[in-house]
Amino acid sequence: MRTGGWICSAVLLLALPAAADTASAVRWVDQEFKPSSLTRERQLAELQWFMQTADRLKHQGITAIRVVSEKIDTHDYESRTLSRAFEEITGIKVQHDIMPEGDLVDRLYAAIKSGQSEYDGWISDSDLIGTHYRYGSVVPLSDFMQGAGKAFTNPGLDLADFIGMAFTTAPDGKIYQLPDQQFANLYWFRADWFARKDLQARFRAKFGYALGVPLNWSAYEDIASFFTHDVKEIDGKTVYGHMDYGKHDPSLGWRFTDAWLSMAGAADKGIPNGLPVDEWGIRVSNDQCTPVGASVERGGATNSPAAVFALTQYVDWLKKYAPPEAVNMTFSDAGPVPAQGQIAQQIFWYTAFTAPLTQPGTAAVNKDGSPKWRMAPSPHGPYWKTGMQNGYQDVGAWTFLKSTPLPRMSAAWLYAQFVTSKTVSLRKSIVGLTFIRESDIKHDYFTRNAARYGGLVEFYRSPARVAWTPTGTNVPDYPRMARLWWTNVATAVKGEKTPQVAMDSLARAMDDVLADLQGSGMRYCTPRLNPRRDPAQVLSNKGAPWKKLGNEKPRGETIAYEQLLKAWTEGRVQ
Repeated sequence: MRTGGWICSAVLLLALPAAADTASAVRWVDQEFKPSSLTRERQLAELQWFMQTADRLKHQGITAIRVVSEKIDTHDYESRTLSRAFEEITGIKVQHDIMPEGDLVDRLYAAIKSGQSEYDGWISDSDLIGTHYRYGSVVPLSDFMQGAGKAFTNPGLDLADFIGMAFTTAPDGKIYQLPDQQFANLYWFRADWFARKDLQARFRAKFGYALGVPLNWSAYEDIASFFTHDVKEIDGKTVYGHMDYGKHDPSLGWRFTDAWLSMAGAADKGIPNGLPVDEWGIRVSNDQCTPVGASVERGGATNSPAAVFALTQYVDWLKKYAPPEAVNMTFSDAGPVPAQGQIAQQIFWYTAFTAPLTQPGTAAVNKDGSPKWRMAPSPHGPYWKTGMQNGYQDVGAWTFLKSTPLPRMSAAWLYAQFVTSKTVSLRKSIVGLTFIRESDIKHDYFTRNAARYGGLVEFYRSPARVAWTPTGTNVPDYPRMARLWWTNVATAVKGEKTPQVAMDSLARAMDDVLADLQGSGMRYCTPRLNPRRDPAQVLSNKGAPWKKLGNEKPRGETIAYEQLLKAWTEGRVQ
């Protein structure tokens, strides 16, 4: 960072007459954008750069842009507050639309295929990175920042400060997306209930080991059964030992593609996603790039014993231990439920829902504002082995299409940098708790307030966080393949098919898409299917797809939460 330039700019700004934009910048810094990892002077200097750069775009006739993102707290804050701040400071109006993620993915895919983009900028998950670099429709930001977009790239952007850049960088070494928000999939539990001596004694008497954070799925199921069928009621409320969702909806697909199979142990070892078989069960060839199959008969693992076990456990737990209404809930419906005070634990819980769980007056918060709950690593299934992916991490990231006219894209890029800038990002992190910058995670604000967030700060400060990763590059066409998951999983939830038949159908459908993509004209790593083989000859004890275990429910194991925090501090997962 060119510190001297910042100081000079700050002095210049403070010496300027009280122009409208300058006054707006000062007001936003003093009233909204605090605390910050920057000093006030450096914040004002950064905003001065945004104003000057916006003037160049306005001279090209750009006075308004349109962008879109999925609906979570962080993006609501951007849409309601940061878009208004950007307009007042720069004079460029932003229409920041919010929509369900499934709709956003479909519209982005339609724009890629048609070559006509209705938005100037998109915040879409880095899960699409394998799609973006193969099709060549997305602007490689590495090239843009050094070429046509150099004049519109903030000298204080500081890419090294972003914690998710590895996930938005393709195998060609280029950055395709700029992280805007980031959250992990972890285990959530009511620490106050787990600490009760009477419940600890009852649990040990029944299961023979301590009530604590579960290390494996066996312990999770024991705890789920204990609270649902033995404890039954706390403080006059019916309690449940598990929470999930099961509605026939695109979010049901995320429930699985967001690493559920790899949490069971279906994939190969290897961070970030398992090689050669990833967390979707897709195998790539020896070039570590070319998808060759998803079904076991083609060398994949989507319908392997571990994958079938993962679906079986999901359906059983949903119907046995969760509230009856959970089966008809979506991702968004289920997210706020733990705050209502009836859920003992949740194995698959997104930290994007941390902010609502910190609100005073909710059943999950003490009178002093401290949480009654904690978060921890999710337990592993019986097929999981050390060295495999631990869980999923979402990285919503700014994405720009080559079909967008350069001036409009440049203005959207300016807005993207504004909402991720050091001037703004710490305040945005406090609102949404979806960290993107190391400087924000390590800021004194989160040191002083870490206890409010139930382990979130400790998790993100730990080097262990890299074991939670987004969907990897084995997936060649995320929009087409993601929609296959929820439609097939739903047949098992409804009881229309057994888990084995449902996963067989999914695997065949994925193979069909891979076959169709063989002639798609992708620029890189075009799929090429393996010939079919007898599954009995493919299943292995040495790598995915793994052979069926004789015992899929070993003895439950738990750990004290304090030990987990110590492990995170030391950079270990557990």
